[in-house]
Amino acid sequence: MISRMIQLDDFSIGYGSRLLLDHAEAAFAGGRLTALIGRNGTGKSTLLRAIAGLNRRYSGDLFLAGKRVRDLSPQESARVLAFVTTERTRIPSLRCEDVVSLGRAPYTNWIGSLQAADREIVRNALVSVGMEQYAHRTMDTMSDGECQRIMIARALAQQTPVILLDEPTSFLDLPNRYELCALLARLAHDEGKCILFSTHELDVAIQMCDGIALIDDGKICHLPVGEMIASGHIQRLFKIPNMPAGISARSDIHEEK
Repeated sequence: MISRMIQLDDFSIGYGSRLLLDHAEAAFAGGRLTALIGRNGTGKSTLLRAIAGLNRRYSGDLFLAGKRVRDLSPQESARVLAFVTTERTRIPSLRCEDVVSLGRAPYTNWIGSLQAADREIVRNALVSVGMEQYAHRTMDTMSDGECQRIMIARALAQQTPVILLDEPTSFLDLPNRYELCALLARLAHDEGKCILFSTHELDVAIQMCDGIALIDDGKICHLPVGEMIASGHIQRLFKIPNMPAGISARSDIHEEK
């Protein structure tokens, strides 16, 4: 496995006259769940879209599995990276199984028909997120948490080593936030995937993730959770006088092995 599944090399991006990231350097490995945090407007979604190849107005380089993002065709990119956005899918006639099947698009023939092997991959993806019994339900009949699991199943059906998620916990209540992040952690650890997601939920990031990537003042700092807490970056950025003792103690399980 390539240790650096995502790499930023002298990376700068912004919009208009505003620079969001300036000569940033960072790398994200397989088998790890990383939370991307920062204040509103600091460039979290912009960075994710750039990594996904949806925004190429940047300088420096981005690499996916050792290949430059600029050099990847859409089909090549779709076999390396899956992107789960914040958009809600609520089309009444669209079954969960059909949504997950869309993840096979990079591999199907020119008319997009599924083979037996593709159907098995779709079924296994639904099983992985605990939604196999919902295969024939339509998306408009399900809760936000259930729909989010289906979108993650679609990303799993895509069979990519990298998964990006933009604010996946935004519409979820607290128990579902933790349940979703526990699922992402299991996928990262058991299947060796590099999973990076943006979030405003500091408690979820600290207690559920292996690492935190923090964007502040045009720079990105990526550290294991315990080291990030010890660094004081989170406290300074969010003006937290003291990190809760329970959280600090919990963080030691995320140290690099």
